[in-house]
Amino acid sequence: MFDACADPKSIEGLTWAFCYLTSAKHLDFYRSFLTVIALLAITAPVALAMGFAGATAARSHIPPVSWLGRTYIWMVRGVPDIVFFLFFVIALDQMIEWTKHQFVCPDWSEPIRQGLEFKVCPQAKVPLGASAQIWHQAYGFLLAVVTFAIVFGAFAANVLYGAMNAVPRAQLETAEAYGMSHRQVFRRVLVPQMWVYALPGLGNLWMILIKATPLLFLLGVKDIVYYARELGGSKTQAYEYPHGDWRLWYFLGLMVFYLCCTRLSEIGLARLTRRLSHGQATAAGEALRKAAA
Repeated sequence: MFDACADPKSIEGLTWAFCYLTSAKHLDFYRSFLTVIALLAITAPVALAMGFAGATAARSHIPPVSWLGRTYIWMVRGVPDIVFFLFFVIALDQMIEWTKHQFVCPDWSEPIRQGLEFKVCPQAKVPLGASAQIWHQAYGFLLAVVTFAIVFGAFAANVLYGAMNAVPRAQLETAEAYGMSHRQVFRRVLVPQMWVYALPGLGNLWMILIKATPLLFLLGVKDIVYYARELGGSKTQAYEYPHGDWRLWYFLGLMVFYLCCTRLSEIGLARLTRRLSHGQATAAGEALRKAAA
Protein backbone atom coordinates (compact mmCIF):
# COMPACT_ATOMS: atom_id res chain seq x y z
CA MET A 1 0.00 0.00 0.00
CA PHE A 2 2.87 2.36 0.83
CA ASP A 3 6.24 2.61 -0.94
CA ALA A 4 8.07 1.77 2.28
CA CYS A 5 6.17 -1.51 2.41
CA ALA A 6 7.14 -2.69 -1.07
CA ASP A 7 9.49 -5.36 0.33
CA PRO A 8 8.09 -6.59 3.67
CA LYS A 9 11.06 -8.91 4.31
CA SER A 10 13.50 -5.99 4.31
CA ILE A 11 11.79 -3.92 7.00
CA GLU A 12 11.50 -4.39 10.75
CA GLY A 13 10.33 -2.80 13.97
CA LEU A 14 7.50 -0.28 13.94
CA THR A 15 7.70 0.06 10.16
CA TRP A 16 7.06 -3.67 9.81
CA ALA A 17 4.12 -3.46 12.22
CA PHE A 18 2.68 -0.46 10.38
CA CYS A 19 2.98 -2.15 7.01
CA TYR A 20 1.57 -5.39 8.40
CA LEU A 21 -1.50 -3.71 9.89
CA THR A 22 -2.19 -1.72 6.70
CA SER A 23 -1.81 -4.61 4.27
CA ALA A 24 -4.62 -5.37 1.82
CA LYS A 25 -5.84 -8.35 3.82
CA HIS A 26 -5.96 -6.32 7.02
CA LEU A 27 -8.00 -3.64 5.27
CA ASP A 28 -10.44 -6.39 4.30
CA PHE A 29 -10.42 -7.45 7.96
CA TYR A 30 -11.34 -3.93 9.07
CA ARG A 31 -14.10 -3.74 6.46
CA SER A 32 -15.49 -7.05 7.73
CA PHE A 33 -16.44 -5.26 10.96
CA LEU A 34 -18.74 -3.12 8.82
CA THR A 35 -20.24 -6.34 7.46
CA VAL A 36 -21.17 -7.42 10.98
CA ILE A 37 -22.59 -3.99 11.85
CA ALA A 38 -24.55 -3.94 8.58
CA LEU A 39 -25.96 -7.38 9.36
CA LEU A 40 -27.17 -6.17 12.76
CA ALA A 41 -28.55 -2.90 11.37
CA ILE A 42 -30.53 -4.66 8.63
CA THR A 43 -31.54 -7.86 10.40
CA ALA A 44 -32.84 -6.31 13.63
CA PRO A 45 -35.67 -4.21 12.10
CA VAL A 46 -36.55 -6.91 9.55
CA ALA A 47 -36.69 -9.59 12.26
CA LEU A 48 -38.78 -7.28 14.46
CA ALA A 49 -41.21 -6.68 11.60
CA MET A 50 -41.47 -10.42 10.93
CA GLY A 51 -41.92 -11.05 14.63
CA PHE A 52 -44.69 -8.47 14.85
CA ALA A 53 -46.44 -10.02 11.84
CA GLY A 54 -46.05 -13.51 13.34
CA ALA A 55 -47.36 -12.46 16.76
CA THR A 56 -50.30 -10.61 15.20
CA ALA A 57 -51.11 -13.63 13.07
CA ALA A 58 -50.91 -15.95 16.08
CA ARG A 59 -53.48 -13.78 17.93
CA SER A 60 -55.82 -13.62 14.95
CA HIS A 61 -59.41 -14.83 15.34
CA ILE A 62 -59.20 -16.36 11.85
CA PRO A 63 -58.09 -19.99 12.39
CA PRO A 64 -55.89 -20.42 9.24
CA VAL A 65 -54.07 -17.16 9.99
CA SER A 66 -53.61 -18.10 13.64
CA TRP A 67 -52.32 -21.56 12.69
CA LEU A 68 -49.86 -19.99 10.26
CA GLY A 69 -48.47 -17.65 12.91
CA ARG A 70 -48.22 -20.35 15.55
CA THR A 71 -46.61 -22.80 13.09
CA TYR A 72 -43.97 -20.21 12.15
CA ILE A 73 -43.09 -19.64 15.80
CA TRP A 74 -43.12 -23.34 16.68
CA MET A 75 -41.23 -24.59 13.62
CA VAL A 76 -38.28 -22.18 13.76
CA ARG A 77 -37.95 -22.25 17.56
CA GLY A 78 -38.02 -26.06 17.55
CA VAL A 79 -34.97 -26.46 15.30
CA PRO A 80 -31.40 -25.72 16.49
CA ASP A 81 -30.19 -22.44 14.99
CA ILE A 82 -27.10 -23.87 13.35
CA VAL A 83 -29.13 -26.64 11.67
CA PHE A 84 -31.66 -24.13 10.36
CA PHE A 85 -28.91 -21.81 9.11
CA LEU A 86 -27.08 -24.52 7.20
CA PHE A 87 -30.29 -26.07 5.79
CA PHE A 88 -32.20 -22.91 4.89
CA VAL A 89 -29.34 -21.18 3.07
CA ILE A 90 -28.86 -24.20 0.80
CA ALA A 91 -32.61 -24.64 0.29
CA LEU A 92 -33.18 -20.95 -0.47
CA ASP A 93 -30.25 -20.81 -2.87
CA GLN A 94 -31.47 -23.86 -4.77
CA MET A 95 -35.05 -22.56 -4.86
CA ILE A 96 -33.90 -19.25 -6.38
CA GLU A 97 -31.80 -20.99 -9.02
CA TRP A 98 -34.54 -23.54 -9.79
CA THR A 99 -37.10 -20.74 -10.27
CA LYS A 100 -34.77 -18.78 -12.53
CA HIS A 101 -33.97 -21.98 -14.44
CA GLN A 102 -37.65 -22.45 -15.36
CA PHE A 103 -37.71 -19.04 -17.08
CA VAL A 104 -34.29 -18.72 -18.73
CA CYS A 105 -33.78 -22.35 -19.76
CA PRO A 106 -37.21 -23.76 -20.70
CA ASP A 107 -35.67 -26.15 -23.25
CA TRP A 108 -33.22 -27.72 -20.77
CA SER A 109 -33.52 -31.49 -21.17
CA GLU A 110 -31.18 -32.77 -18.44
CA PRO A 111 -32.58 -33.48 -14.97
CA ILE A 112 -31.78 -30.85 -12.36
CA ARG A 113 -31.26 -33.49 -9.71
CA GLN A 114 -28.46 -35.75 -10.87
CA GLY A 115 -27.76 -38.09 -7.99
CA LEU A 116 -26.33 -35.96 -5.20
CA GLU A 117 -25.73 -32.99 -7.51
CA PHE A 118 -28.00 -30.01 -8.15
CA LYS A 119 -27.43 -28.74 -11.70
CA VAL A 120 -29.10 -25.87 -13.48
CA CYS A 121 -28.10 -24.23 -16.75
CA PRO A 122 -25.22 -21.72 -16.49
CA GLN A 123 -27.57 -18.81 -17.22
CA ALA A 124 -29.65 -19.72 -14.15
CA LYS A 125 -26.78 -19.48 -11.68
CA VAL A 126 -27.18 -16.73 -9.09
CA PRO A 127 -25.04 -14.80 -9.42
CA LEU A 128 -23.64 -15.74 -12.83
CA GLY A 129 -20.29 -17.48 -12.89
CA ALA A 130 -18.72 -14.53 -14.75
CA SER A 131 -19.98 -11.98 -12.21
CA ALA A 132 -17.52 -9.96 -10.17
CA GLN A 133 -16.56 -11.27 -6.76
CA ILE A 134 -18.41 -8.45 -5.03
CA TRP A 135 -21.72 -9.78 -6.38
CA HIS A 136 -21.00 -13.24 -4.99
CA GLN A 137 -20.25 -11.68 -1.60
CA ALA A 138 -23.38 -9.49 -1.75
CA TYR A 139 -25.54 -12.51 -2.63
CA GLY A 140 -24.11 -14.53 0.25
CA PHE A 141 -24.72 -11.61 2.60
CA LEU A 142 -28.32 -11.31 1.38
CA LEU A 143 -28.96 -15.01 2.05
CA ALA A 144 -27.49 -14.55 5.53
CA VAL A 145 -29.73 -11.55 6.26
CA VAL A 146 -32.85 -13.45 5.16
CA THR A 147 -31.89 -16.47 7.27
CA PHE A 148 -31.09 -14.43 10.37
CA ALA A 149 -34.33 -12.44 9.96
CA ILE A 150 -36.48 -15.57 9.72
CA VAL A 151 -34.85 -17.26 12.72
CA PHE A 152 -34.80 -14.25 15.02
CA GLY A 153 -38.18 -13.10 13.71
CA ALA A 154 -39.66 -16.30 15.16
CA PHE A 155 -38.12 -15.60 18.56
CA ALA A 156 -39.30 -11.99 18.38
CA ALA A 157 -42.80 -13.21 17.50
CA ASN A 158 -42.85 -15.35 20.62
CA VAL A 159 -41.72 -12.40 22.77
CA LEU A 160 -44.26 -10.01 21.25
CA TYR A 161 -47.05 -12.58 21.51
CA GLY A 162 -46.40 -12.89 25.24
CA ALA A 163 -46.18 -9.10 25.60
CA MET A 164 -49.53 -8.63 23.87
CA ASN A 165 -51.12 -11.12 26.23
CA ALA A 166 -49.53 -9.32 29.21
CA VAL A 167 -51.40 -6.06 28.54
CA PRO A 168 -54.23 -5.91 31.12
CA ARG A 169 -57.48 -7.03 29.56
CA ALA A 170 -59.32 -4.32 31.49
CA GLN A 171 -57.61 -1.62 29.40
CA LEU A 172 -58.73 -3.24 26.17
CA GLU A 173 -62.30 -3.68 27.44
CA THR A 174 -62.41 -0.04 28.53
CA ALA A 175 -61.35 1.07 25.05
CA GLU A 176 -64.02 -1.16 23.52
CA ALA A 177 -66.60 0.32 25.91
CA TYR A 178 -65.75 3.78 24.57
CA GLY A 179 -66.74 2.57 21.12
CA MET A 180 -63.35 1.75 19.61
CA SER A 181 -63.23 -0.97 16.97
CA HIS A 182 -60.92 -3.98 17.33
CA ARG A 183 -58.43 -2.36 14.96
CA GLN A 184 -58.44 0.89 16.92
CA VAL A 185 -57.95 -0.96 20.20
CA PHE A 186 -55.07 -2.90 18.69
CA ARG A 187 -53.39 0.18 17.20
CA ARG A 188 -54.03 2.75 19.93
CA VAL A 189 -54.03 0.70 23.14
CA LEU A 190 -52.53 -2.76 22.75
CA VAL A 191 -49.47 -1.97 20.62
CA PRO A 192 -48.32 1.12 22.60
CA GLN A 193 -48.80 -0.73 25.90
CA MET A 194 -47.09 -3.98 24.91
CA TRP A 195 -43.60 -2.55 24.26
CA VAL A 196 -42.77 -2.11 27.93
CA TYR A 197 -43.53 -5.80 28.49
CA ALA A 198 -41.69 -6.88 25.33
CA LEU A 199 -38.52 -4.82 25.81
CA PRO A 200 -36.72 -7.16 28.29
CA GLY A 201 -37.21 -10.13 25.97
CA LEU A 202 -36.32 -8.15 22.87
CA GLY A 203 -33.23 -6.84 24.65
CA ASN A 204 -32.09 -10.38 25.39
CA LEU A 205 -32.83 -11.32 21.79
CA TRP A 206 -30.70 -8.42 20.56
CA MET A 207 -27.81 -9.64 22.69
CA ILE A 208 -28.20 -13.15 21.28
CA LEU A 209 -28.25 -11.71 17.75
CA ILE A 210 -24.97 -9.90 18.41
CA LYS A 211 -23.38 -13.12 19.67
CA ALA A 212 -24.78 -15.09 16.71
CA THR A 213 -23.06 -12.99 14.05
CA PRO A 214 -20.01 -15.33 13.93
CA LEU A 215 -22.38 -17.78 12.20
CA LEU A 216 -21.71 -15.68 9.10
CA PHE A 217 -18.49 -17.65 8.86
CA LEU A 218 -20.47 -20.89 8.53
CA LEU A 219 -22.63 -19.34 5.80
CA GLY A 220 -19.63 -18.61 3.60
CA VAL A 221 -19.44 -14.86 4.31
CA LYS A 222 -15.95 -13.58 4.99
CA ASP A 223 -16.58 -11.95 8.34
CA ILE A 224 -14.36 -10.97 11.25
CA VAL A 225 -14.03 -14.58 12.45
CA TYR A 226 -12.82 -15.71 9.02
CA TYR A 227 -10.17 -13.01 8.81
CA ALA A 228 -9.09 -13.43 12.44
CA ARG A 229 -8.42 -17.10 11.79
CA GLU A 230 -6.68 -16.46 8.47
CA LEU A 231 -4.52 -13.58 9.67
CA GLY A 232 -3.74 -15.04 13.08
CA GLY A 233 -2.55 -18.43 11.87
CA SER A 234 1.17 -19.17 11.64
CA LYS A 235 2.87 -17.72 8.55
CA THR A 236 6.17 -19.07 7.19
CA GLN A 237 8.76 -17.39 4.99
CA ALA A 238 6.51 -18.13 2.00
CA TYR A 239 4.27 -15.26 3.12
CA GLU A 240 4.92 -11.54 2.91
CA TYR A 241 4.69 -11.11 6.67
CA PRO A 242 5.85 -14.32 8.38
CA HIS A 243 4.90 -14.64 12.05
CA GLY A 244 3.95 -17.19 14.67
CA ASP A 245 0.53 -18.29 15.82
CA TRP A 246 -1.18 -15.00 16.71
CA ARG A 247 -4.77 -16.29 16.76
CA LEU A 248 -4.96 -15.66 20.52
CA TRP A 249 -4.49 -11.92 20.00
CA TYR A 250 -6.87 -11.68 17.06
CA PHE A 251 -9.64 -13.51 18.88
CA LEU A 252 -8.94 -11.46 22.00
CA GLY A 253 -9.58 -8.39 19.85
CA LEU A 254 -12.87 -9.89 18.69
CA MET A 255 -13.84 -10.55 22.30
CA VAL A 256 -13.23 -6.89 23.17
CA PHE A 257 -15.29 -5.83 20.13
CA TYR A 258 -18.26 -7.96 21.17
CA LEU A 259 -18.01 -6.85 24.80
CA CYS A 260 -18.10 -3.22 23.67
CA CYS A 261 -21.15 -3.93 21.50
CA THR A 262 -23.01 -5.61 24.34
CA ARG A 263 -22.08 -2.92 26.84
CA LEU A 264 -23.29 -0.12 24.55
CA SER A 265 -26.46 -2.14 23.94
CA GLU A 266 -27.06 -2.48 27.68
CA ILE A 267 -26.78 1.29 28.14
CA GLY A 268 -29.14 1.98 25.24
CA LEU A 269 -31.68 -0.60 26.38
CA ALA A 270 -31.63 0.75 29.94
CA ARG A 271 -32.41 4.26 28.71
CA LEU A 272 -35.16 2.99 26.43
CA THR A 273 -36.68 0.98 29.28
CA ARG A 274 -36.77 4.05 31.52
CA ARG A 275 -38.42 6.08 28.79
CA LEU A 276 -41.09 3.48 28.01
CA SER A 277 -41.80 2.79 31.69
CA HIS A 278 -42.95 6.33 32.54
CA GLY A 279 -46.59 6.22 33.54
CA GLN A 280 -46.89 2.45 33.09
CA ALA A 281 -48.50 0.17 35.66
CA THR A 282 -45.44 -2.11 35.82
CA ALA A 283 -42.65 -2.79 38.29
CA ALA A 284 -40.30 -0.52 36.33
CA GLY A 285 -42.91 2.24 36.22
CA GLU A 286 -43.53 1.93 39.95
CA ALA A 287 -39.78 2.17 40.63
CA LEU A 288 -39.62 5.38 38.60
CA ARG A 289 -42.54 6.87 40.52
CA LYS A 290 -40.90 6.04 43.86
CA ALA A 291 -37.58 7.50 42.72
CA ALA A 292 -39.27 10.75 41.68
CA ALA A 293 -41.27 11.03 44.92
